[in-house]
Amino acid sequence: MKTSRIPGFYNKTVEERRELLATMEDFTENEMEILFSKEPLPAETADKMIENVIGTFPLPLGLGLNFLINDKEYTIPMAVEEPSILASASHIAKIVRETGGFTAESSERVMIGQIQVIGCSDFAAAKETILKEKDALIDAANASYPSLMARGGGAEDLEVRVLNENSDSRYGQMLVLHVYINTCDAMGANIINTMVESLAPTVEKLTGGKVYLRILSNYPDRCLAKARCVIPPELLATNDFSGEAVRDGVIHAYEFAASDPYRAVTHNKGIMNGIDPIVIATGNDWRAVEAGAHAHAARFGKYGSMTVWSKDDKGNLVGELELPMSVGTVGGSIRVHPMAEVSLKILGVETARELAQVIVTVGLAQNLGALKALATDGIQKGHMALHSRSVAIAAGATGEMIDIIAERLVNEKEIRVGKAKELVDEYTK
Repeated sequence: MKTSRIPGFYNKTVEERRELLATMEDFTENEMEILFSKEPLPAETADKMIENVIGTFPLPLGLGLNFLINDKEYTIPMAVEEPSILASASHIAKIVRETGGFTAESSERVMIGQIQVIGCSDFAAAKETILKEKDALIDAANASYPSLMARGGGAEDLEVRVLNENSDSRYGQMLVLHVYINTCDAMGANIINTMVESLAPTVEKLTGGKVYLRILSNYPDRCLAKARCVIPPELLATNDFSGEAVRDGVIHAYEFAASDPYRAVTHNKGIMNGIDPIVIATGNDWRAVEAGAHAHAARFGKYGSMTVWSKDDKGNLVGELELPMSVGTVGGSIRVHPMAEVSLKILGVETARELAQVIVTVGLAQNLGALKALATDGIQKGHMALHSRSVAIAAGATGEMIDIIAERLVNEKEIRVGKAKELVDEYTK
């Protein structure tokens, strides 16, 4: 039976972890070769993915453990270079699983294609004309991509806005169409762009204006995923802090981020520390996810916290995170990059909606991990201890010496490259 609860996993060697994972996931020989290869993305494949290829740029691939989401176990592949992220997320997931785990949900996979129209003689009349032809335009969009309809998706709705109606605006008026498209399990950028481009000539005839941009929006506010957790305070207690103190500290930290954009940026970066590594590992577009997430954080006219932390009437800490999540499990580089396919197998998701739920859950866990540290010992204590190994390597330590130097750095509370170089010289004399 698959479980994400693997005690002592971090203490095993890389080879032992690989052997355990191979047994758990029932990998084929080809999948094992991809996962354990020194070059999992061949240069020949990379050369077909982007232009001017000269090589590849690997990131460490680790596993987020202990996650129980909607009563399902998840072992979560995460590609990231920063220490403490996987440890923090896995630590919080272990706490939350004691309460029954996270709950998550997601909306239908509805993305947005935009069409910009300039130079209408009467923008209000042009808007009414478009709305009268709404059904015909939706049918035309679907006719441009019939295979999506066959999979149960397609254009479903259309809205029209007139921007800059105020005569005092520094920008000219423009008509903007939003075509809402269910992209099924694909992120759908190419699908959306094809559909809105196909409508451009018809839109020009209907409005009497000139179509300029016709492209997807990376703020899909009808494609949302939400995660939630409820934690009794006693599970948050540390040796030096009561559970209630930790709970209240987390809530105050959230209130700071909700009130101040300078804090909110760093707060939200910590959330994306959990989100981006999964998006990268599964071959999705993390720039699009980042852009949509930050836009959502500013949807009320002021940039603020992506998460919400509160106390319920029983004194439990309650956390929620809702974000637009434009990810897919098919299409794009997902089925081209060998590691993306293996990562999706490890993850065990069946649909893009399920993948979105997992991603926001890890973002919520990562946020709590950071806030819990900030509310107690400070962020540096755990982070720098894990960072010490990178410092040792930067100073020239190799093999077993890395852990020896790292331990000395932590014990002497001097986690810096200069000190590490002194210790390396001491051990190599």
